Amino acid sequence: MILKKNYPEEVYLNGKWLKHDQAFVSVFDRGFMFGDGIYEVTPFYNGIPFKLKEHLDRLQYCLNEIQIEFDVASLEKLMLEAVSRAGLSKSDAAVYIQISRGTAPRTHFYPENPTPTILLYSFPVNLENFKNRQWKVLVSKDKRWQRCDIKTTALMANIMANEEAVSLEFEENLLVRKGYFTEASHSSAFFVKYKTIYTHPEGPHILSGVTRKQIILLCQNLGIKVKEKAVHLDELVEVDEIFLTGTTTQVVKVASVHSREKELFRAKKNHITTLLQNEFIKLTRP
Repeated sequence: MILKKNYPEEVYLNGKWLKHDQAFVSVFDRGFMFGDGIYEVTPFYNGIPFKLKEHLDRLQYCLNEIQIEFDVASLEKLMLEAVSRAGLSKSDAAVYIQISRGTAPRTHFYPENPTPTILLYSFPVNLENFKNRQWKVLVSKDKRWQRCDIKTTALMANIMANEEAVSLEFEENLLVRKGYFTEASHSSAFFVKYKTIYTHPEGPHILSGVTRKQIILLCQNLGIKVKEKAVHLDELVEVDEIFLTGTTTQVVKVASVHSREKELFRAKKNHITTLLQNEFIKLTRP
């Protein structure tokens, strides 16, 4: 599966709006050299941001964790401007933000008082018809670092996991650490077992998903029991449904789960997943 994406016409870089082919950073930018930076993606439904505060809060948390001094409150107006300048004020879109520590002589310790590099742009995204998707996913060992709660630009382990899945004609790769599912290469994972939803608890081994939190809240409002407890590979025989969530993934059904050798799971039902999809649509497209 090859996804074709175009570059945005215009990006915001360090205080200026520039054509994408005129926007450059130094070869000594720590984002380029080390992946020393944080990123965030926020969805816009028909030009209206979804959970903007929550996305900015996560961005601020991650910046604080790696000690990049920057106040994300200044980005809200720029995000709305990016959508407008891209001609997406009445369309489905997303805004990408990337903040690196900035340019400094190469060292493995943090340089003193660097000026962060700020990149921001908007792009169109298809946020419709996610209800019609049913993904076939791979299972692989979770080889990522111990701070997956930090949304760093250093995504090589995630990229390798996703490439492994895509090269084998799967849509995603569910990751397993010490026999327990953590999350997928770019989405959060939920398992329905005995009418209860299970998902890995918050902590350093998963990203704190904004959509994930919203789904948990929807479950609470609907009276669906949720346990933030990791599911073991051996428990798949007891699982009826699996679904994945994410900023642009939204809520997607998993049709089947596979190792490289065999099928490990096939969906028995989709009742709860479908209910949550419908409720999510009501939330994003009132």
